Amino acid sequence: MKLLTNLLNSRLLALIIKELRQILRNKQLIFLLLFPPTIQLLIFGLALSPDVKALTLSVVDYNQTQESWELVSTLKENDIFNFKGYQTDSKTLSQQVRTGNITIGLIIPPDFKRKIAQEQTAEIQIFIDGIDANTAGIAQGYLSQIVQSYNQKLANSQDSELIKPEVIFLYNQGLTSSWFFVPGVIGLVLTLTGTLISALTVIREKDVGTLEQLLMTPAAAWEILMAKILPLFVLLSGELLLASTLAKLVFHLPFRGSFTLFILLSSLYILVCIGIGILLATLVKTQQQITLISFFFNVPLIQLSGAIAPTESMPPFFKTLSFFNPLRHYIEIARSLILKDVGIETLWRQALALLVFAVILLSLSISRFRRQLG
Repeated sequence: MKLLTNLLNSRLLALIIKELRQILRNKQLIFLLLFPPTIQLLIFGLALSPDVKALTLSVVDYNQTQESWELVSTLKENDIFNFKGYQTDSKTLSQQVRTGNITIGLIIPPDFKRKIAQEQTAEIQIFIDGIDANTAGIAQGYLSQIVQSYNQKLANSQDSELIKPEVIFLYNQGLTSSWFFVPGVIGLVLTLTGTLISALTVIREKDVGTLEQLLMTPAAAWEILMAKILPLFVLLSGELLLASTLAKLVFHLPFRGSFTLFILLSSLYILVCIGIGILLATLVKTQQQITLISFFFNVPLIQLSGAIAPTESMPPFFKTLSFFNPLRHYIEIARSLILKDVGIETLWRQALALLVFAVILLSLSISRFRRQLG
Protein backbone atom coordinates (compact mmCIF):
# COMPACT_ATOMS: atom_id res chain seq x y z
CA MET A 1 0.00 0.00 0.00
CA LYS A 2 2.83 2.33 0.86
CA LEU A 3 4.54 1.42 -2.45
CA LEU A 4 1.39 2.33 -4.39
CA THR A 5 1.09 5.64 -2.50
CA ASN A 6 4.72 6.48 -3.27
CA LEU A 7 4.17 5.64 -6.94
CA LEU A 8 1.10 7.88 -7.16
CA ASN A 9 3.07 10.75 -5.64
CA SER A 10 6.27 10.12 -7.60
CA ARG A 11 7.87 12.27 -10.30
CA LEU A 12 7.75 9.28 -12.64
CA LEU A 13 3.95 9.22 -12.64
CA ALA A 14 3.83 12.97 -13.21
CA LEU A 15 6.15 12.60 -16.20
CA ILE A 16 4.07 9.72 -17.58
CA ILE A 17 0.88 11.77 -17.30
CA LYS A 18 2.62 14.70 -18.96
CA GLU A 19 3.73 12.53 -21.90
CA LEU A 20 0.25 11.03 -22.29
CA ARG A 21 -1.32 14.48 -22.41
CA GLN A 22 1.26 15.57 -24.95
CA ILE A 23 0.54 12.53 -27.14
CA LEU A 24 -3.21 13.03 -26.92
CA ARG A 25 -2.81 16.68 -27.95
CA ASN A 26 -0.85 15.60 -31.05
CA LYS A 27 -3.70 14.90 -33.48
CA GLN A 28 -1.32 13.81 -36.24
CA LEU A 29 0.22 11.14 -34.01
CA ILE A 30 -3.21 9.89 -32.92
CA PHE A 31 -4.18 9.65 -36.59
CA LEU A 32 -1.04 7.62 -37.39
CA LEU A 33 -1.69 5.30 -34.45
CA LEU A 34 -5.31 4.57 -35.29
CA PHE A 35 -6.11 5.10 -38.98
CA PRO A 36 -3.24 3.36 -40.90
CA PRO A 37 -3.30 0.12 -38.84
CA THR A 38 -7.09 -0.12 -39.27
CA ILE A 39 -6.93 0.33 -43.04
CA GLN A 40 -3.96 -2.03 -43.42
CA LEU A 41 -5.61 -4.72 -41.29
CA LEU A 42 -8.75 -4.59 -43.44
CA ILE A 43 -6.78 -4.75 -46.68
CA PHE A 44 -4.47 -7.53 -45.48
CA GLY A 45 -7.39 -9.54 -44.14
CA LEU A 46 -9.70 -9.17 -47.12
CA ALA A 47 -7.48 -8.67 -50.17
CA LEU A 48 -4.74 -11.18 -49.34
CA SER A 49 -6.85 -14.30 -49.59
CA PRO A 50 -5.18 -17.67 -50.29
CA ASP A 51 -8.43 -18.95 -51.78
CA VAL A 52 -8.59 -19.38 -55.55
CA LYS A 53 -11.99 -18.46 -56.96
CA ALA A 54 -13.69 -16.57 -59.81
CA LEU A 55 -11.44 -18.22 -62.39
CA THR A 56 -12.74 -17.14 -65.79
CA LEU A 57 -13.70 -20.08 -68.02
CA SER A 58 -14.74 -20.27 -71.66
CA VAL A 59 -15.68 -23.32 -73.74
CA VAL A 60 -15.48 -24.52 -77.34
CA ASP A 61 -18.09 -27.27 -77.72
CA TYR A 62 -17.62 -29.16 -81.00
CA ASN A 63 -20.06 -31.85 -79.83
CA GLN A 64 -23.07 -29.80 -78.69
CA THR A 65 -24.99 -32.68 -77.15
CA GLN A 66 -26.75 -33.24 -73.85
CA GLU A 67 -23.62 -34.91 -72.43
CA SER A 68 -21.35 -31.98 -73.28
CA TRP A 69 -23.83 -29.46 -71.91
CA GLU A 70 -24.05 -31.42 -68.64
CA LEU A 71 -20.26 -31.34 -68.31
CA VAL A 72 -20.20 -27.56 -68.80
CA SER A 73 -23.11 -27.15 -66.37
CA THR A 74 -21.18 -29.12 -63.75
CA LEU A 75 -18.30 -26.61 -64.08
CA LYS A 76 -20.65 -23.61 -64.09
CA GLU A 77 -22.42 -24.72 -60.92
CA ASN A 78 -19.14 -24.53 -59.01
CA ASP A 79 -18.35 -21.11 -57.46
CA ILE A 80 -14.69 -21.53 -58.40
CA PHE A 81 -15.31 -20.81 -62.08
CA ASN A 82 -16.84 -17.74 -63.67
CA PHE A 83 -18.29 -18.87 -67.00
CA LYS A 84 -17.63 -16.38 -69.83
CA GLY A 85 -19.62 -18.12 -72.55
CA TYR A 86 -18.83 -20.25 -75.58
CA GLN A 87 -16.25 -19.56 -78.30
CA THR A 88 -16.54 -20.59 -81.94
CA ASP A 89 -13.17 -22.33 -82.36
CA SER A 90 -9.97 -23.27 -80.54
CA LYS A 91 -7.97 -20.43 -82.15
CA THR A 92 -10.32 -17.82 -80.69
CA LEU A 93 -10.21 -19.61 -77.34
CA SER A 94 -6.40 -19.59 -77.17
CA GLN A 95 -6.42 -15.91 -78.16
CA GLN A 96 -8.75 -15.19 -75.22
CA VAL A 97 -6.30 -16.91 -72.86
CA ARG A 98 -3.37 -15.06 -74.45
CA THR A 99 -4.94 -11.64 -73.98
CA GLY A 100 -5.88 -12.40 -70.37
CA ASN A 101 -9.65 -12.28 -70.90
CA ILE A 102 -10.02 -15.81 -69.55
CA THR A 103 -7.89 -18.04 -67.31
CA ILE A 104 -9.12 -21.46 -68.50
CA GLY A 105 -10.22 -22.69 -71.91
CA LEU A 106 -12.05 -26.01 -72.39
CA ILE A 107 -12.37 -27.81 -75.74
CA ILE A 108 -14.90 -30.64 -76.09
CA PRO A 109 -14.19 -32.84 -79.15
CA PRO A 110 -16.81 -33.78 -81.81
CA ASP A 111 -16.81 -37.49 -80.83
CA PHE A 112 -17.47 -36.80 -77.13
CA LYS A 113 -20.94 -38.37 -76.98
CA ARG A 114 -20.11 -41.32 -79.22
CA LYS A 115 -17.11 -42.40 -77.13
CA ILE A 116 -19.07 -42.14 -73.88
CA ALA A 117 -21.90 -44.22 -75.38
CA GLN A 118 -19.36 -46.86 -76.41
CA GLU A 119 -17.75 -46.66 -72.94
CA GLN A 120 -14.50 -45.44 -74.43
CA THR A 121 -12.32 -42.68 -73.00
CA ALA A 122 -13.21 -39.26 -74.39
CA GLU A 123 -10.35 -36.77 -74.09
CA ILE A 124 -11.15 -33.13 -73.42
CA GLN A 125 -8.48 -30.45 -73.83
CA ILE A 126 -7.96 -27.78 -71.20
CA PHE A 127 -5.79 -24.69 -71.58
CA ILE A 128 -4.75 -22.95 -68.34
CA ASP A 129 -2.92 -19.63 -68.11
CA GLY A 130 0.15 -20.74 -66.16
CA ILE A 131 1.61 -17.30 -65.36
CA ASP A 132 0.47 -17.63 -61.73
CA ALA A 133 1.87 -21.09 -60.97
CA ASN A 134 -0.03 -21.41 -57.68
CA THR A 135 -3.40 -20.52 -59.21
CA ALA A 136 -2.79 -22.74 -62.24
CA GLY A 137 -1.92 -25.74 -60.06
CA ILE A 138 -4.98 -25.26 -57.87
CA ALA A 139 -7.20 -24.79 -60.94
CA GLN A 140 -5.92 -28.08 -62.37
CA GLY A 141 -6.76 -29.79 -59.09
CA TYR A 142 -10.28 -28.38 -59.04
CA LEU A 143 -10.88 -29.39 -62.66
CA SER A 144 -9.62 -32.91 -62.03
CA GLN A 145 -11.93 -33.32 -59.03
CA ILE A 146 -14.99 -32.05 -60.92
CA VAL A 147 -14.29 -34.22 -63.97
CA GLN A 148 -13.70 -37.24 -61.73
CA SER A 149 -17.02 -36.60 -59.97
CA TYR A 150 -18.76 -36.39 -63.37
CA ASN A 151 -17.00 -39.63 -64.40
CA GLN A 152 -18.48 -41.43 -61.43
CA LYS A 153 -21.92 -40.13 -62.36
CA LEU A 154 -21.61 -41.51 -65.91
CA ALA A 155 -19.74 -44.76 -65.30
CA ASN A 156 -21.17 -47.99 -63.98
CA SER A 157 -18.05 -48.76 -61.93
CA GLN A 158 -15.84 -46.57 -59.76
CA ASP A 159 -12.74 -47.45 -61.78
CA SER A 160 -14.10 -46.35 -65.16
CA GLU A 161 -12.68 -43.17 -66.70
CA LEU A 162 -14.93 -42.12 -69.54
CA ILE A 163 -13.66 -38.52 -69.60
CA LYS A 164 -9.94 -37.77 -69.47
CA PRO A 165 -8.77 -34.15 -69.20
CA GLU A 166 -5.62 -33.25 -71.12
CA VAL A 167 -4.29 -30.14 -69.35
CA ILE A 168 -1.89 -27.76 -71.11
CA PHE A 169 -0.27 -24.93 -69.15
CA LEU A 170 0.38 -21.88 -71.31
CA TYR A 171 3.27 -19.39 -70.92
CA ASN A 172 4.71 -21.16 -67.87
CA GLN A 173 4.77 -24.87 -68.62
CA GLY A 174 6.97 -25.71 -65.65
CA LEU A 175 4.76 -23.66 -63.27
CA THR A 176 7.81 -21.74 -62.02
CA SER A 177 6.62 -19.51 -59.18
CA SER A 178 9.34 -16.91 -59.71
CA TRP A 179 7.97 -16.17 -63.19
CA PHE A 180 4.83 -14.87 -61.50
CA PHE A 181 6.45 -13.03 -58.60
CA VAL A 182 9.52 -11.42 -60.21
CA PRO A 183 7.61 -9.10 -62.62
CA GLY A 184 5.53 -8.04 -59.63
CA VAL A 185 8.66 -7.43 -57.56
CA ILE A 186 10.05 -5.19 -60.34
CA GLY A 187 6.92 -3.08 -59.97
CA LEU A 188 7.24 -3.07 -56.17
CA VAL A 189 10.88 -1.96 -56.30
CA LEU A 190 10.08 0.89 -58.69
CA THR A 191 7.15 1.95 -56.51
CA LEU A 192 8.96 1.90 -53.17
CA THR A 193 12.20 3.48 -54.33
CA GLY A 194 10.58 5.87 -56.81
CA THR A 195 8.06 7.38 -54.40
CA LEU A 196 10.36 7.49 -51.37
CA ILE A 197 13.49 8.85 -53.07
CA SER A 198 11.60 11.51 -55.05
CA ALA A 199 9.74 12.56 -51.90
CA LEU A 200 12.92 12.71 -49.81
CA THR A 201 14.70 14.71 -52.51
CA VAL A 202 12.05 17.42 -52.32
CA ILE A 203 11.41 17.31 -48.57
CA ARG A 204 15.14 17.53 -47.75
CA GLU A 205 15.23 21.01 -49.28
CA LYS A 206 12.37 22.08 -47.01
CA ASP A 207 13.73 20.26 -43.96
CA VAL A 208 17.24 21.74 -43.97
CA GLY A 209 16.16 25.16 -45.22
CA THR A 210 17.90 25.14 -48.61
CA LEU A 211 14.62 25.68 -50.47
CA GLU A 212 14.88 29.37 -49.63
CA GLN A 213 18.38 29.43 -51.16
CA LEU A 214 16.98 27.92 -54.37
CA LEU A 215 14.44 30.71 -54.50
CA MET A 216 17.28 33.24 -54.46
CA THR A 217 18.83 31.74 -57.62
CA PRO A 218 17.91 33.21 -61.02
CA ALA A 219 15.92 30.12 -62.00
CA ALA A 220 12.24 29.68 -62.74
CA ALA A 221 10.10 27.32 -60.68
CA TRP A 222 9.76 24.87 -63.55
CA GLU A 223 13.56 24.77 -63.96
CA ILE A 224 13.99 23.93 -60.27
CA LEU A 225 11.41 21.15 -60.53
CA MET A 226 12.75 19.71 -63.79
CA ALA A 227 16.24 19.69 -62.27
CA LYS A 228 14.83 17.36 -59.63
CA ILE A 229 12.68 15.16 -61.89
CA LEU A 230 15.21 14.39 -64.66
CA PRO A 231 18.01 12.98 -62.44
CA LEU A 232 15.42 10.89 -60.58
CA PHE A 233 14.10 9.56 -63.88
CA VAL A 234 17.60 8.58 -65.05
CA LEU A 235 18.40 6.96 -61.68
CA LEU A 236 15.19 4.91 -61.64
CA SER A 237 15.64 3.94 -65.30
CA GLY A 238 19.04 2.51 -64.38
CA GLU A 239 17.40 0.59 -61.53
CA LEU A 240 14.84 -0.78 -64.00
CA LEU A 241 17.59 -2.01 -66.36
CA LEU A 242 19.42 -3.64 -63.43
CA ALA A 243 16.24 -5.39 -62.24
CA SER A 244 15.47 -6.57 -65.79
CA THR A 245 18.99 -7.94 -66.20
CA LEU A 246 18.77 -9.86 -62.93
CA ALA A 247 15.33 -11.21 -63.89
CA LYS A 248 16.79 -12.55 -67.14
CA LEU A 249 20.10 -13.92 -65.81
CA VAL A 250 19.08 -15.21 -62.39
CA PHE A 251 15.41 -16.18 -62.80
CA HIS A 252 15.56 -16.92 -66.56
CA LEU A 253 12.45 -14.91 -67.44
CA PRO A 254 11.84 -15.28 -71.19
CA PHE A 255 10.90 -11.67 -72.16
CA ARG A 256 8.75 -12.94 -75.02
CA GLY A 257 7.24 -9.55 -75.87
CA SER A 258 8.92 -6.38 -77.13
CA PHE A 259 11.64 -5.30 -74.71
CA THR A 260 11.54 -1.78 -76.19
CA LEU A 261 7.82 -1.52 -75.39
CA PHE A 262 8.54 -2.84 -71.89
CA ILE A 263 11.13 -0.09 -71.30
CA LEU A 264 8.84 2.63 -72.72
CA LEU A 265 5.84 1.66 -70.57
CA SER A 266 8.09 1.16 -67.53
CA SER A 267 9.43 4.70 -68.09
CA LEU A 268 5.85 5.93 -68.05
CA TYR A 269 5.30 4.18 -64.71
CA ILE A 270 8.51 5.73 -63.35
CA LEU A 271 6.96 9.16 -64.02
CA VAL A 272 3.87 8.01 -62.10
CA CYS A 273 6.07 7.08 -59.10
CA ILE A 274 7.92 10.41 -59.24
CA GLY A 275 4.57 12.23 -59.36
CA ILE A 276 3.34 10.34 -56.29
CA GLY A 277 6.58 11.07 -54.39
CA ILE A 278 6.58 14.80 -55.11
CA LEU A 279 2.86 15.05 -54.29
CA LEU A 280 3.43 13.35 -50.92
CA ALA A 281 6.36 15.68 -50.24
CA THR A 282 4.12 18.71 -50.68
CA LEU A 283 1.76 17.39 -47.98
CA VAL A 284 4.31 17.08 -45.14
CA LYS A 285 7.12 19.13 -43.61
CA THR A 286 9.83 16.72 -42.37
CA GLN A 287 11.69 13.60 -43.56
CA GLN A 288 10.31 11.58 -40.65
CA GLN A 289 6.76 12.41 -41.69
CA ILE A 290 7.36 11.46 -45.34
CA THR A 291 8.77 8.08 -44.27
CA LEU A 292 5.63 7.33 -42.26
CA ILE A 293 3.14 8.56 -44.85
CA SER A 294 4.91 6.77 -47.72
CA PHE A 295 4.79 3.51 -45.74
CA PHE A 296 1.07 3.98 -45.13
CA PHE A 297 0.45 4.88 -48.77
CA ASN A 298 2.61 2.20 -50.42
CA VAL A 299 1.42 -0.83 -48.42
CA PRO A 300 -2.22 -0.66 -49.65
CA LEU A 301 -0.90 0.17 -53.12
CA ILE A 302 1.10 -3.07 -53.12
CA GLN A 303 -1.63 -5.25 -51.61
CA LEU A 304 -4.21 -4.15 -54.19
CA SER A 305 -1.88 -4.51 -57.17
CA GLY A 306 -2.03 -8.27 -57.71
CA ALA A 307 1.73 -8.55 -57.15
CA ILE A 308 1.31 -10.96 -54.23
CA ALA A 309 -2.23 -12.33 -54.50
CA PRO A 310 -4.30 -12.45 -57.73
CA THR A 311 -6.90 -9.70 -58.00
CA GLU A 312 -9.50 -12.30 -59.07
CA SER A 313 -9.55 -13.65 -55.50
CA MET A 314 -10.29 -10.25 -53.94
CA PRO A 315 -13.77 -9.21 -52.76
CA PRO A 316 -15.69 -7.16 -55.38
CA PHE A 317 -15.10 -3.84 -53.57
CA PHE A 318 -11.31 -4.24 -53.47
CA LYS A 319 -11.26 -5.65 -57.00
CA THR A 320 -13.00 -2.48 -58.23
CA LEU A 321 -10.72 -0.30 -56.09
CA SER A 322 -7.65 -1.93 -57.63
CA PHE A 323 -8.50 -0.41 -61.03
CA PHE A 324 -7.55 2.98 -59.53
CA ASN A 325 -4.15 1.59 -58.60
CA PRO A 326 -1.42 2.41 -61.18
CA LEU A 327 0.75 -0.44 -59.89
CA ARG A 328 -1.90 -3.00 -60.90
CA HIS A 329 -1.84 -1.77 -64.50
CA TYR A 330 1.96 -1.77 -64.61
CA ILE A 331 2.23 -5.32 -63.25
CA GLU A 332 -0.27 -6.53 -65.87
CA ILE A 333 1.92 -4.88 -68.52
CA ALA A 334 5.13 -6.37 -67.12
CA ARG A 335 3.77 -9.92 -66.85
CA SER A 336 2.20 -9.78 -70.31
CA LEU A 337 5.34 -8.49 -72.03
CA ILE A 338 7.71 -10.77 -70.14
CA LEU A 339 5.71 -14.00 -70.35
CA LYS A 340 3.42 -13.51 -73.36
CA ASP A 341 4.15 -12.37 -76.89
CA VAL A 342 1.63 -9.51 -76.88
CA GLY A 343 1.85 -5.94 -78.14
CA ILE A 344 0.32 -2.54 -77.55
CA GLU A 345 -2.90 -3.65 -79.29
CA THR A 346 -3.52 -5.86 -76.24
CA LEU A 347 -2.08 -3.57 -73.56
CA TRP A 348 -3.40 -0.21 -74.74
CA ARG A 349 -5.92 0.04 -71.87
CA GLN A 350 -3.24 -0.42 -69.23
CA ALA A 351 -0.89 1.95 -71.09
CA LEU A 352 -3.64 4.58 -71.33
CA ALA A 353 -4.35 4.20 -67.59
CA LEU A 354 -0.67 4.80 -66.78
CA LEU A 355 -0.62 7.86 -69.06
CA VAL A 356 -3.68 9.31 -67.30
CA PHE A 357 -2.15 8.64 -63.87
CA ALA A 358 1.16 10.23 -64.94
CA VAL A 359 -0.52 13.38 -66.29
CA ILE A 360 -2.79 13.83 -63.26
CA LEU A 361 -0.16 13.11 -60.58
CA LEU A 362 2.60 15.17 -62.21
CA SER A 363 0.20 18.08 -62.80
CA LEU A 364 -0.98 18.03 -59.17
CA SER A 365 2.53 17.69 -57.74
CA ILE A 366 4.00 20.41 -59.99
CA SER A 367 1.12 22.75 -59.17
CA ARG A 368 1.50 22.28 -55.42
CA PHE A 369 5.28 22.52 -55.58
CA ARG A 370 5.15 25.77 -57.57
CA ARG A 371 2.60 27.16 -55.09
CA GLN A 372 4.97 26.38 -52.22
CA LEU A 373 7.85 27.99 -54.09
CA GLY A 374 5.71 31.07 -54.57
